[in-house]
Amino acid sequence: MSTAKKFAGQTAIYGISTMVSRLIAFILTPLYARALPVTGNGVLTAMYGYASVINAVLAFGMETTFFRYLNKHENNKQQVYNNAFGAIIALCIVFLVFSLLFLDSIINFLLAGAAKDHADYSFYVKCFLFILITDAFCVIPFAKIRADGKPLRYGMIKFLNIILVLSLNLFFLFAIPYILKHELPGYQWFASWYRPKWVGYVFLSNTFASIATIFLLLPEILKLRLKFSMAMFKEMFVYSWPVLIANISFIVNESIDKAMLKQMLPANINDHEVGIYGMCAKIALFLSIFVQAFRLGAEPFFFSHAKNKNAGETYARIMNYFVITVSIICVALVANVDILAYIIVGKHTAIVNNHIVENAYWSGIGVVPPLLFGYLSLGIYMNLSIWYKLSDQTKYGLYISGIGAILTIVLNWIFIPKYSYMASAWISFAAYALMMILSYLWGQKNYPIPYNLKKNLTYIIISGALVYLSFSVFKRNIFIGNGLLILFGLGAIYAERKELKVIFSR
Repeated sequence: MSTAKKFAGQTAIYGISTMVSRLIAFILTPLYARALPVTGNGVLTAMYGYASVINAVLAFGMETTFFRYLNKHENNKQQVYNNAFGAIIALCIVFLVFSLLFLDSIINFLLAGAAKDHADYSFYVKCFLFILITDAFCVIPFAKIRADGKPLRYGMIKFLNIILVLSLNLFFLFAIPYILKHELPGYQWFASWYRPKWVGYVFLSNTFASIATIFLLLPEILKLRLKFSMAMFKEMFVYSWPVLIANISFIVNESIDKAMLKQMLPANINDHEVGIYGMCAKIALFLSIFVQAFRLGAEPFFFSHAKNKNAGETYARIMNYFVITVSIICVALVANVDILAYIIVGKHTAIVNNHIVENAYWSGIGVVPPLLFGYLSLGIYMNLSIWYKLSDQTKYGLYISGIGAILTIVLNWIFIPKYSYMASAWISFAAYALMMILSYLWGQKNYPIPYNLKKNLTYIIISGALVYLSFSVFKRNIFIGNGLLILFGLGAIYAERKELKVIFSR
């Protein structure tokens, strides 16, 4: 159990740090809902959707490749670091040059034919170019921290980054308006340049935070040596490019729906609809926090544990615990979805000029259940994907993610005009579920791992039934929903009592 304890310990640290950082970031969601117009949140959602695709390209699959080649070249880790880091730096330079050359074309594409401020979008794009390049530049230094077994340092840097983002957003969106309203010292200077409810301050805050992250990572960055091994890089490239395509396809599944909503819906409603979808999707991100924390701990652990005799049994056991946990989280989030929605987007209705006005965001609450089970499927897929990474068959990751991306694009193209963002939510679930199934089937054929399929499916099906009852049958009744959650939790404890007894006895 020592290896499982090591995995659990590191994942717990990543989990706590990720959860704290994400919860602080989560505070930004209700702030944006209150401080920015719905169209402003639509701009944010669409821009970050594009950014996530570009991030995958700039990272070039080198994070996964870095971990794999550290395992293969244990006596030459510095060269692995040099190659991975150098490849990303070169790609960032090329990306920046071409982006500046075609800057006007990029801005016009984002405007999507709408009569919006070209100067504003020019500012957004320039900020995003800097943020994207900085994020890519930090990929391998962050991976090195994880590979060196320093989850506390990793978590602290991420934590400080999000604290800075939060502080700057509070300053621009709330502190300055307060100073202006009450004519506090300095208000005349602020009044000379401040623009109320301007989404550009969000991009500016992220830009400053990215600069700070670079400085915090200087100890890792300065370990780069200008010594490049072409022979090793050729091997790394062969391993990496299918990971790159798979990552792009994965990001397409994650983000292309926002971009397609913006491009396919009428210009007078596209930002409004994307804003609703993006804000309601934040509720499902609670599960994404756990999935992300798991991945941070799991990936380096799986690679380092690959040579052990009982590796397959360990991976299967971890999968069992993961499925149980995410299934319970799904039920818990749906049971309390109204509370979370109230925190994120505010009251269901408000009184304005003696009239009851509906909160537009509440119309999109139905996206939460399908998005939750999409993240559940994605988390299981991340578990399953270890087979093609360990067996150097990364082409299968390309096939699986590619199929998911094609399904996502085709179905969104068909159904967005009629069903808007509700179609996107269900299509996201369908794409991840298909990827999960394909990975399991191909994995058992090429790199068998003794997963307990019957047990895992049972938990998933039960959680799906409870979510349907809580959300649709009992109309999100908080008491009934939490009652179902308690029953599910007690049932899981009873079913796993023998395993739990062994774990706690050790």
